[in-house]
Amino acid sequence: MVNTEQGVCGRTAASRIGVARAALWLVAALLAARQTAAVLTRPPGERLVDLEAWTGPEGVPHMSGPLYDAGRFTGTPFAGLVLRPFADSAQQTLGVVWTFGTLLLVVAIGLVVSRALPAPVSRRSTLLAAPVAVSLLMLSLPVRGSFHLGQTGVIPVLLVLLGCFAARGERSAGLLVGLGAALQPTVLLFVPLLWFTGRRRAAVGAAGAFAGLTALAWAVHPGDSWAYWIHHAAGAGLGGGPGGPANQSLHGALLRLGLQGPAEIALCAVLAVVVTVLGLRRAVRYAGDGQMLLAVAITGCVAVAVSPTAWQHQLLWVLLAVVGRVGRRAGDRLLWPVLVVLVTTLPGSMLLPDLVPLHPLRDNTLLVAALAAACAVPFLRLGSPYFRRPEPTEYARPAPARWGAVPLLPFWRRALSRPNLLLELLVIRAGYSVYSHIRAAATGGVDAAEAHARQVLSLERALGIDIEHTANHLVAGVPWAEAFFDFYYTSFHFTVPLAVLGVLWVRRPADFRWARTSLAFATLLALLGFWLYPLAPPRLMPGLGYIDTVHGPQDLANPDYGAMTAVTNQYAAMPSLHFGWSLWCGLVVLALAPGLWTKLLGLLHPLFTVCAIVATANHWVLDAVGGALVVGAGFALTHVLSGRRALLLPPRSVPPARAAGTTDSPARTHA
Repeated sequence: MVNTEQGVCGRTAASRIGVARAALWLVAALLAARQTAAVLTRPPGERLVDLEAWTGPEGVPHMSGPLYDAGRFTGTPFAGLVLRPFADSAQQTLGVVWTFGTLLLVVAIGLVVSRALPAPVSRRSTLLAAPVAVSLLMLSLPVRGSFHLGQTGVIPVLLVLLGCFAARGERSAGLLVGLGAALQPTVLLFVPLLWFTGRRRAAVGAAGAFAGLTALAWAVHPGDSWAYWIHHAAGAGLGGGPGGPANQSLHGALLRLGLQGPAEIALCAVLAVVVTVLGLRRAVRYAGDGQMLLAVAITGCVAVAVSPTAWQHQLLWVLLAVVGRVGRRAGDRLLWPVLVVLVTTLPGSMLLPDLVPLHPLRDNTLLVAALAAACAVPFLRLGSPYFRRPEPTEYARPAPARWGAVPLLPFWRRALSRPNLLLELLVIRAGYSVYSHIRAAATGGVDAAEAHARQVLSLERALGIDIEHTANHLVAGVPWAEAFFDFYYTSFHFTVPLAVLGVLWVRRPADFRWARTSLAFATLLALLGFWLYPLAPPRLMPGLGYIDTVHGPQDLANPDYGAMTAVTNQYAAMPSLHFGWSLWCGLVVLALAPGLWTKLLGLLHPLFTVCAIVATANHWVLDAVGGALVVGAGFALTHVLSGRRALLLPPRSVPPARAAGTTDSPARTHA
């Protein structure tokens, strides 16, 4: 009987893994199809733009002259020698072959990475790792850049991975790494990694293969080789300006900081030596620990930092560093992988606000991540007791779910620990940037927005709640009231929700995720409203006599009126997130605040907000109703997925001081 039950459980687990694996491969396939379509559907002059260095007047690729005269080709002379056979292909055929070839290379990298994960790795992780790796690669900036530009940045990465993990014999491993170095010279840093990890024949073979292939290219094209290695200092002067934000190397960062001439070169050389020594020592140490994939990623990050030019399509090594595990606490375990994924998939402008003191960090996010992986991040050793089982940081236990028998989303687990603060700030900033981009893109045209506004106004008149005009003119006629509501509208939309989240993170960590998740669901639902129902606010309706007390008079005959048009989508009004977020604040305070007066004070914020959005003519009354609906739906979704908000005291076996953190008191039971 026991064996039968175990067999049934095993088959059930296997079937779930199979379904999950199929779903993940479907996601990877959709991302690959989207990336391929995004390249092939572009006009010939806008796709694979770096291949235009080979294109002649008739639209046929050719490489009849010197490689570096046009200033576009940035590869090594050996890369030009390898790519010359493609010169006989028609441009359309070349684009299709190049795109699908890049796609296959990316899939191959994902498969090799999934098989190179350090032990101990569960069978479930191994099965699911490949589609996850391919999906992350498809989303990453280096792979997207390689697709769009028609670059070869993924080839050296694949060659090194094959040489380190798939090659049979030291000779073939060395040949693969040497071939990668001939295409990208900084790959030579893998020679000392191989040497100091005991693979000396592979290291010698890699150095010899690089020297032989480079000499071959020099013999066939001596002029191009002289231009690349001598005139352009190993390609340092090729491509765009090395001081531009596209060059994510130490050399590029120093140029962006204003350093020039011999002083910059000397400082860059010193920093490069320090990074190389520290990074390679760490790589060798982790390779000896059994984490060869992490060692390869660290070495690649060193190559990114010390290279004279590290363009976007060459920075795939940074994403591979996601395999490292960091943090003893369970709440800290996701910080490093989320940071790496965000840095490699989103531009720095979306991760950090546009503040002058943050520009050096914002312009060098990939370089900072590479330097951190190479020199600073304390990755766990395999022998660490926290590698597989981090310290639990649970502050309470969830009360029994009302619908516990309904398997809505079996993989969803309610977390009751305090999340890492830096991780939360990163996710909030990145999430808001994505929200802002989607909101700005959700434009439906002036005519549709005004037509929807007339529908809303007609419905309000039928319901007898069309109070916007009266309230607007009443407040505009009282200077102190106008000043108060204008200030309230512009000042508290972000500050109060962030303050509530901050207090919850400090004082009520077990409730923080519940509150934050409900707010995120409400915001996502609001985005659907912006897409499906663009709506003109009262202040932008011509002929109705509303006064824009916040932004001043607008030229409604001009669709590009006002400075705010360039900042945000002014027709994203239904539902009103001004009121929705304020209502969320009020409800959270009402549910969690300890005293009656605190609860009542929290409800003043949504009251003042709804008065402000109507009095300033920024929203209709029904917009506030829509905001309330999405907030209610956000709480409902959180309840369905996570169960009841009610919590229980930590188990008695866990000391209260440890269960609640170093300074917090144990969580109380609350409904």
